[in-house]
Amino acid sequence: MPSTSRARAALMVLVAAVFVLPLVFLALGSLRTPGLPPAPGLEVWPDPLRPQNYVDAARAVDLPRLFANSAAVALVAVPVTVLVASWAGFAATVGSRRTRRAVLGVALVAFTVPPAALWVPQVALLEQAGLTDRLPVVAFPALMATSAVFVLLFWLAYRRIPRSLYDAAAVEGLSGFRTWWTVAWPLGRSTTFAVAVLAFIWHWSNLVSPLLLLPREETWPVALGLRPLASAEPTFYPLVLAACLLATAPVAVAFLLAQRTLFVDALGGRRAS
Repeated sequence: MPSTSRARAALMVLVAAVFVLPLVFLALGSLRTPGLPPAPGLEVWPDPLRPQNYVDAARAVDLPRLFANSAAVALVAVPVTVLVASWAGFAATVGSRRTRRAVLGVALVAFTVPPAALWVPQVALLEQAGLTDRLPVVAFPALMATSAVFVLLFWLAYRRIPRSLYDAAAVEGLSGFRTWWTVAWPLGRSTTFAVAVLAFIWHWSNLVSPLLLLPREETWPVALGLRPLASAEPTFYPLVLAACLLATAPVAVAFLLAQRTLFVDALGGRRAS
C-alpha cells in the first residue's frame, strides 16, 4: 500500500474514532446499574452489565409514543423538504436569469440568518393561524425546504447535468415540470437520498420547534420527550444514557447508511459540461 494511501486510511480511522468513542462510552454508561455511587476512578467496563436499563428507560418516558410522534413528523417533513428543495434547486439551474438570481439570493440570505431570529415571528404567525399545539406544525419548516443548504445541494447537483439534456427537453416541448421529472430528478437521485437523510436527522433532532409550539406532552416528539429525565438523580444517569442512546439510534443508522452518498456522490465530483 502506498504511503499516501496508508496516511489517508490512518486519518480516516482517527476521524472515525473521534466520533465513535463518545457513542461507545454512552453505550457502556447506559449499562451501569442505577443507584450505585459513582466509581472511584474511570470505569471503562461496568460490572455487572444491566441491559434492563433500556426497558426501564423506555417505560419512564413512554419511548414508543415519542418515537411514533417523531416518525409522524419525519414522514411528512422529509418528502416535503426534498420536493421543495429540489424544485428550488431546479429553478436556480434552468430558470431565467432573474429567477436564478432570486432563488440563489434568497437561499444565501436564508443561510446567513440565525435560526433564533425566526423563532418569535414563526410562533406568532402560527398562533394567529391557530396551528399551535398540533403535531404536524413541527414540520412547518419543510415548506421552506427546511434549510437553505438543501436548496444549494440540489442546485450544485443539477448544474452538473449536461446542459444539452435540458436543451433537448426544451426542443421536445417539455414543460418545466416534465423536464424536472424526466431529466433532473432521475439524474439527481444520489442528492435526493442525501437531502432526505439530512432532513430526517434535522427533524428527528429538532428540539426548539416542539418546545415552542407543543405545550401538551401527548404531542411531544422524542427530542423534547427526554427532557423530564434531565431532573433525575445523578446515580440514575444510566437510565438517562439508555434513553438517549435509543433516541440517537435511528439518526446513527441513517447516517451510517448514507455516508457514502453524503460525502462522495452528493458533495463530490465535478460539474458536467
